[in-house]
Amino acid sequence: MCMCTGPPCNCLTSGNPCEPCRMTAKDRETEEAHLSNNINTPGGTGSVCEPDLNISSTEHGRDRGRNWGWMLSGIICINILMLGCALVSSAYSNVKISTPDLQIFLIIIILLTSVWMVYYTIYTARTEDAVVYKDSHAGPIWLRGGLVLFGILSIIMDIFKIASYVGYLHCDSAVKVAFPVVQLVFILVQTYFFWIHAKDCVQLQKNISRCGLMLTLSTNLALWMTTVAEESLHQTTVPDYPNNSTKLSGRSLYISRTGYGDNKCKCSHSSCSIFKEAYYYLYPFNIEYSLFASAMAYVMWKNAGRVTGGHAHHNIKFSLKDVVVGPVLGVLLVVSGLATFIVYEIAMKKDDDEKKDRAVMMHFVMNIVIVALMSVSTVIGSAVYKVDHREHVSEKNPTRSLDVGLLVGASLGQFILSYFSIVATVATSAKGYLNRLNLALAILMVVQLGLQNFFIIEGLHREPFHEVLPVTVLSNPYVLESGKDLSNIKGSVKDTKPSSEHTAHSLHGHIAEHRVKLSWKRRVLKEVCAFLLLGNIILWTMPAFGARPQFDHDTETKFYKFSMWAAIVNVGLPFGIFYRMHSVASLFEVFLTS
Repeated sequence: MCMCTGPPCNCLTSGNPCEPCRMTAKDRETEEAHLSNNINTPGGTGSVCEPDLNISSTEHGRDRGRNWGWMLSGIICINILMLGCALVSSAYSNVKISTPDLQIFLIIIILLTSVWMVYYTIYTARTEDAVVYKDSHAGPIWLRGGLVLFGILSIIMDIFKIASYVGYLHCDSAVKVAFPVVQLVFILVQTYFFWIHAKDCVQLQKNISRCGLMLTLSTNLALWMTTVAEESLHQTTVPDYPNNSTKLSGRSLYISRTGYGDNKCKCSHSSCSIFKEAYYYLYPFNIEYSLFASAMAYVMWKNAGRVTGGHAHHNIKFSLKDVVVGPVLGVLLVVSGLATFIVYEIAMKKDDDEKKDRAVMMHFVMNIVIVALMSVSTVIGSAVYKVDHREHVSEKNPTRSLDVGLLVGASLGQFILSYFSIVATVATSAKGYLNRLNLALAILMVVQLGLQNFFIIEGLHREPFHEVLPVTVLSNPYVLESGKDLSNIKGSVKDTKPSSEHTAHSLHGHIAEHRVKLSWKRRVLKEVCAFLLLGNIILWTMPAFGARPQFDHDTETKFYKFSMWAAIVNVGLPFGIFYRMHSVASLFEVFLTS
């Protein structure tokens, strides 16, 4: 091909190529030789298919290693949980497996988990390129702060247990003293671990890390099952020692046998009963600590080997400015609920049946008011979502998926209790004002749970509100107007500079004022979130600290018989309590993004 731009030349046919044609032929020969060398050279870069095969083979190997790590860690978790569940069920039954046997098992898995956490912190996390990516959504400050708070209260509980159990060393196993000591150290190590590494997406030793995180998850769930069993037995076990003269009616049927309730072993100091009563009221915080740690371990397990997309987490700050109605009504709700709860608990410890019935009625009425107001506010918030045109979050994130799964799963516990109460009350014709109040509360609870789940899930899947700043135009004093002399520019600059500074200052003030003011949709959503958050706090507080209307009002006990109803309550109530605390955390997240 001739490269001449003039008339077509006959240089190639004449055998005397011109300079442009000679250069073109030379370039073509060079390119063909280069391609030939690349194809014939083993491992050359000119191969088209070979790199794709290598990349595909590498990715296939990585997927196989990842699946193997997930499978092994899942097997470890399932086996530890099943063994722990069997031991917990046996330790609190009339079989030969005792509480110290269960505690020895717990001490072993606690020590193994602590050793792995120390290994990860000292070696794995400090290895180069081990933690290249961080999940900005995992381990937010409020979640880690809650973990620290519940951890501190759990440590206080362990201290009270140690002080109480020391008095029984002369006649009982020393394991009961060793267990709270080991658990105390474990809480310190684990809290530090999650505070530092909750956001890690580990890239090295991924299979070891997955197994360690599943060991951490199963250990916390085993501790949770143990604590729930002890707390439930505090309310639902009848003592079997001979000098028990308990009247088998009302709450007096459900007295404590947890830990050291037997007369065969006497405490060597007079403070045992005080410490026992104190650590019993700290059980709810230890239960929540174990669940918080389990959730954070699961998110870290899902993030092991994950390469984040680089999306920056929105810098959202907590502020109550322009949000008044929701917090005020919520605080009034909490104060009223606490007052009625205290009166209710005092009345339950007396022998006057008439006062007990009035206390149960007051408790039902207060709960009906709380649940009804929360349902109305949730309907308002859900209606705002219909006119809210924010985009739904498209990015997949294990933290959000876990929040939704826990929310729906935990609500099943309260659904179970409500529906069993509805069936029992309707089957007995709802005779008496207490039965009617109980039926109304159960129906309203089902409605409130459904509405709240919808509101929270919809809020978690919405993009945060973005501030839209007003468009402003600034004049440039250095741009010459038509007909303006260049010699006058210096003087005009001196005159314009102060005014331009004033303009910038006023613009900054305008932007600040714009950022503070909330739109009506944002304000309504924040008011609803604040009110629901405080409402869930009081609904968590009452059952977590001992309110048991399921046994104080005996319709369900007579209908289902005690053993069956006790099993239903002991399964559903812990999940219902956790649902309220998890709702508080999720509503706080929705409040921040609204």
